[in-house]
Amino acid sequence: MILKAEIKEAFTHQQQYLHTENEGYVRRLYLALMPKTATHIEVISGVRRCGKSTLLKLLMQRHAKSIAYFNFEDPRVYGFDVKDFVKLDSVMGTGHQAYYFDEIQNVPNWELFIRQLHDRGEKVYITGSNASLLSKELGTRLTGRHLRHELFPFSYPEFLTYTKQKDSDKNVLRYLQSGGFPEYLRDENPEVLQLLLKDIVLRDIAIRYGIKNTVALMDMTLFLLSNIGKPVTFNSLRKAFNIGSANSVSDYLHWLEDSYLLFLLPKFSWSAKAVAVNARKVYAIDNGLVASNTLSFSKDNGRMLENAVYMHLRQQPFQLSYFKEDKECDFVVAQKQKVKHVIQVCSEINSDTETRELAGLTAAMTFFKLKKGLIITTDQKDLLETKAGVVELIPLREFYQMKL
Repeated sequence: MILKAEIKEAFTHQQQYLHTENEGYVRRLYLALMPKTATHIEVISGVRRCGKSTLLKLLMQRHAKSIAYFNFEDPRVYGFDVKDFVKLDSVMGTGHQAYYFDEIQNVPNWELFIRQLHDRGEKVYITGSNASLLSKELGTRLTGRHLRHELFPFSYPEFLTYTKQKDSDKNVLRYLQSGGFPEYLRDENPEVLQLLLKDIVLRDIAIRYGIKNTVALMDMTLFLLSNIGKPVTFNSLRKAFNIGSANSVSDYLHWLEDSYLLFLLPKFSWSAKAVAVNARKVYAIDNGLVASNTLSFSKDNGRMLENAVYMHLRQQPFQLSYFKEDKECDFVVAQKQKVKHVIQVCSEINSDTETRELAGLTAAMTFFKLKKGLIITTDQKDLLETKAGVVELIPLREFYQMKL
C-alpha cells in the first residue's frame, strides 16, 4: 500500500510530461483509426518502447482543456495496489475530459477501477505491453465496453517521416536493417535494443511468471530470433534447451507472444487439431531488434525480407498461415475464412531460385484454386505466366502501398 502523499507527488510530477514539446514526434498512422467520438474504453497494447506513450500524448491533443495522466511504471509508486486507486482518484480530482493510464496491467485487478470510471461516464485510454494480462480482464468485467488497438514499431512510411527521408530502394533496404523502434533510429545504438530484449525476457516474463531457469529462457529466445521463418515444435525446443517439459516450452512461447516479442505462424489445415500439433514458423516484432541481438540474421536478406512481409500482414485484419504439402509457400492470407492471397517471399528471383519459389507458390495456388499468386522481392517487378495462373513479382516498396 502506498501513501496518498507519494501518489500525489508522482501524479504532480507526471503531469509535467503533458506540457513538454511534441517536437520530433511522428504522427502515427493509427490515429486515423481511433474515432474522436467513441465512448468506449480505448485499450492500446504493443511491445515495449514502440511508442504507446507518445501515441497517448498525441491523443491528448484532442482533450486540451483538462486531462488526467498516470504512468504505473513510475518507481515512486512501485507496489501500487488495487486499494490505492481510491487515493489516486482523490488526487486526480474530477471534471477531466479524459483519463490516460500507462502500463496499467502492472496493477492486479486494475479493471475494477476502470469499470468504475466508465460507469460514471468518463472517457478512458489505457496502454499495456502484455496482451493476455489485458485481454483476460477485458474479457470479464469490461466486455462490450472497450475497443482494442495494437500498436507496432514504425511502419515504413512512419520510418521515412521520422528519419526525414524519401521513399527509395536505398531507404527501404535501410528500413529492413534498422526496423522501426524510435529510440534506436535516433542514434542507431544497438545497446538500446539489447537492453529492450533483456527487459522483456527477464523483467516482463521471467520475474512476472516466476521462471527460475532464466538462462534456458534467454537461450531459447535468442535461438528463435536467429531462426526467423523456420519451423519449430515444442518437443524440439524442449530437447535443445533441456527444458523440463513440452508444456513449459508452450508456456514460454505463449508469454513471448503476449509480450509482442515473437509471433508463431501455424501451418494451414482445415483441421483445428492438425493446426494445434503441426510445427509453427517463428517471426519477430522488428528486424532491427533481431539484428542487434543475433550474429547471423542481419546477413540474410531473404529472411529480413520475409520477416518484414510477415509484420506488414500481421498488422492487417487477416488470418495468416503457411502452406506445406509436397511444396511450401510462405504465407496464406485469409479473411473471414476465405483465402484471398498466397504469397512467396524471395529477395531475388534468378535461375537458382525460380524453380523452387514458383513450385511452392503454384502448388498453393492450385490447392486454393487461385489464378494469381504474389512473390515479394527486394526490388524486382515482373509478371510470369504459369500453368497454375499469373505470378506477379512485387518490390517491397510497392507491397507496402498495396491494398490487399
